[in-house]
Amino acid sequence: MTSAAHTAPANEQTYDVHRIKADFPILAQQVHGHPLVYLDNAATTQKPRAVISALEHYYAADNANIHRGVHELSGRATKQYEEARAAVRAFLNAADDREIIFVRGATEGINLVADSFGRSFRAGDEIIVSTMEHHSNIVPWQMLCERSGAVLKVVPIDDDGEFLMDEYEKLLSPRTRMVGIVHQSNSLGTVNPVKETIARAHAAGARVLVDGAQAAPHQRLDVRALDTDFYVLSGHKMYGPTGIGVLYGKRELLESMPPYQGGGDMILSVSFEKTVYNKLPYKFEAGTPHIAGPIGLKAAIDYMQAVGLERIAAHEHELLAYGCELLAEIPGLRMIGTAAVRSSVLSFVLEGIHPHDIGTILDREGIAIRTGHHCAQPVMARYGVPATARASLAMYNSRSDVEALARGLRKTIEVFS
Repeated sequence: MTSAAHTAPANEQTYDVHRIKADFPILAQQVHGHPLVYLDNAATTQKPRAVISALEHYYAADNANIHRGVHELSGRATKQYEEARAAVRAFLNAADDREIIFVRGATEGINLVADSFGRSFRAGDEIIVSTMEHHSNIVPWQMLCERSGAVLKVVPIDDDGEFLMDEYEKLLSPRTRMVGIVHQSNSLGTVNPVKETIARAHAAGARVLVDGAQAAPHQRLDVRALDTDFYVLSGHKMYGPTGIGVLYGKRELLESMPPYQGGGDMILSVSFEKTVYNKLPYKFEAGTPHIAGPIGLKAAIDYMQAVGLERIAAHEHELLAYGCELLAEIPGLRMIGTAAVRSSVLSFVLEGIHPHDIGTILDREGIAIRTGHHCAQPVMARYGVPATARASLAMYNSRSDVEALARGLRKTIEVFS
C-alpha cells in the first residue's frame, strides 16, 4: 500500500520475483511477438504450477462426489474438500470451519447474504454502501431494497478516492441494518479503513459485509480482528481457480439465516410434509459443489503463504510506488485514484486518447491491461470519465513490467500525435 510520494526500497535479495514468475507457466509466452507483460490482475490472476497440479491430480486420481459415498475415492475427495475449508478458515483467522461457506465467488457470497439475511428487512430499513463499490456490492442491495422497501444510502468519496468517514457517520442511524463496504477498490486501489467503518456500524446497531475480493491477494486478513459480520472473496483473484469463492459469516448470524438454495446436501431429512435443514456450513451449500475449486484454492493459499504474505505486500508496495513515479512523467496522463493508502492498482486516463485505444495499442506490444468502467460505473461518474485504463499488479510482476507499460504509453501518445 503506497502512494507515489512514499517509495519503499526494493528488496530483491529476499524476494526473487523472477523465480516466482517462473512458477506461472502462462507468463512464459509471447503475445504479438513480444514477451507477455500481464497487468490485468485485478480482473483475474494467473495460476502457479502448484494450483494447476492440484486440479490435475484431483481429476486424474480422486474425482468423486463428496459427503455421500463410502468408497475410497469419495473419502479422499471429501477429505481434501474439508481440508480446503480449514485452510481458508486459517487464512482468514476465522474462529470455526463452520463459518466458511463455499460459493462461486464474492458476487454469490454477497447475493447470499442479501437474500438470506435480508429476508427480515422491511420498509424504512436502511442499507449503506460507498461510491467506490463494485457493481456486485451495489446491485444485490438494490434488489433487496426493491423487494423490501428498504432504502439505499451512499457514502461519497473525495477527489483522491478516499472514503469520507464524517459523511458515513452522518448516514448511520438506528434504521441502518447493513453496511456493505469494499476492503480495496478494484477501480482506484484505495484501501478503506474497514475496521473503523465496522466499529461505527456496530455502534449504530448495524451489521457489516466487507467485499474482500481485491484485498485477499495483497494483504494478511483477520476477520476476527476486524470484527466483521461477513467477508467475501473470490479464488481467481488470488491465484486460484475461477468459479470458487468464500463467504465468511459469524456463526451466530449464519445459524439464524434461512438457506439460500434448496437441494441435496443442505438437508438432514426430506418428506413431503417437512424438510429439516442441515447444520452449518452445509445448509448453504446445496447440490454437488465445485469440488476441485476449493482444492485449487487451498493450493493457491499454500503457495502464497510459502512466498510470504508480508513479503508479497512489500514487493507490491515498492512496485506500485515505482509505477506511480514512471507514469507521473508521462505528458497528459492523469491518475484516477490517489488515496494516501492504496494497493496494486494504477488507474489513469490519457488526454485525448480513449482508454480502449490505449488498451489496444498496448496489447500489440504484448502488454495486457484492463480498460472500461471496471464494473464501477458510479466511480467513473464521480470523476467525469466514461472509462479508465487500469494496470493492476501481482506478486509475479517486476520493475521491467511497469517500465514496459511506461514505454507502451509513450508509444500510444506517439501514434495519436
